[in-house]
Amino acid sequence: MGSNDTQSQDIFAGDDPFQIARRWMAEAEASELNDPNAIALSTVDADGMPNVRMVLLKEIEDNAFVFYTNYKSVKGQEITQAGKAAFVCHWKSLHRQIRVRGVVEREEGPQADAYYASRSLKSRLGAWASAQSQPLKSRGTLMAEVAKVTTQHGTAPTRPPFWGGFRIMPVEIELWADGAYRLHDRFRWTRSEAAARTREHDPAAWSTQRLNP
Repeated sequence: MGSNDTQSQDIFAGDDPFQIARRWMAEAEASELNDPNAIALSTVDADGMPNVRMVLLKEIEDNAFVFYTNYKSVKGQEITQAGKAAFVCHWKSLHRQIRVRGVVEREEGPQADAYYASRSLKSRLGAWASAQSQPLKSRGTLMAEVAKVTTQHGTAPTRPPFWGGFRIMPVEIELWADGAYRLHDRFRWTRSEAAARTREHDPAAWSTQRLNP
């Protein structure tokens, strides 16, 4: 990374930002109190108005980050419309964060089926029952819908066609670590949109630059 300080040499070591991200996530899983894979996901609506909410990052692939949701939700619709999204993951226990911006595609094949099947039965049925982001008359109405889909789908529900994954393929990744006197360490990795869309694992496609805190 071209850094002279020990911290940067240790925690920023490597020429692949996805490997660094996986390493940081593993450390967070051992130190973070709750949901080390929680990310603040940012989207924009058709008018360019930004939106942000917390979701759980489920996979760090060799070339992308994957999370799952209802495609008919507000975030699902906004991502589908824009084809782009951003997120930040901040770990208080590590004093580090990762910022990502990129293009997005759906993951609605066997990988999504496998993740859906790994969830608890109640969560799988809840995905069928919830018209996510839509107005709800009462919690009783929701529970009645849960009972209805339980009768319909039983104990082995298949993945709903309106529920699946989104794969964020970054054009920019920023790795940040807290520094003394607010002299933080920041490294920005950038690549072209064309390189991001290839889904190929190519560390050479990235350009890296240290940023001022």
